[in-house]
Amino acid sequence: MNAMENGAGTNQVMAELLGVFRKVFGGSIIAIDPATSAKDVKGWDSFSHLNLVMAIEMKFGVIFTPDELQDMKNVGDIAALVAKKTSAIA
Repeated sequence: MNAMENGAGTNQVMAELLGVFRKVFGGSIIAIDPATSAKDVKGWDSFSHLNLVMAIEMKFGVIFTPDELQDMKNVGDIAALVAKKTSAIA
């Protein structure tokens, strides 16, 4: 069961985001935490950010608005937003 199916909170979303990050950036990512940002991940540039956003949207069945995309400063922001959106769906 994924976070979308059970309206899970941020901790569950964080666990599932790790898999998305590994898919987008390769298996070299061992861990992420709420403070992880683009400056912490090799290869996280504007192009890979778009790939990451699309992968997250597909994984969790959500769509981000342009304003939400601008507010994504780190993994914690992403996880909180996904948790909020999936809770609204559940």
